[in-house]
Amino acid sequence: MRLADEITRQLGQLADHLSQLPPPQAAQVIARVLDPDTGVLGGVTHLVATGSVFAKDQAERGALPAEAWLALGRATNELHDIALDLDEHKDTLQRVGAQPATTTAKPPGPAPLVVRRHR
Repeated sequence: MRLADEITRQLGQLADHLSQLPPPQAAQVIARVLDPDTGVLGGVTHLVATGSVFAKDQAERGALPAEAWLALGRATNELHDIALDLDEHKDTLQRVGAQPATTTAKPPGPAPLVVRRHR
């Protein structure tokens, strides 16, 4: 329990720190956090998947309702899909993070913030 509490506390510290970083450094941190293999998102996805395996075993024994296992399985699948979607933008974030903090180039124009995806 202490480890879970400490990780949660550190995630809060990371979020607070991220909000204060200059854009290039923030982009680097975000790219690292979102890395599906070595980042926080990948770690959380793996943790939820491990929880799903535990919940399946417990549901088969009657200790947990099957709905708990199914919910963890859905969460694992959703997190995996989100990680794949975000992985598409990792290179862009890394490029932004590699740019010098002070540039004389004209910043890019605003981009639309809503993109509709068809599935």
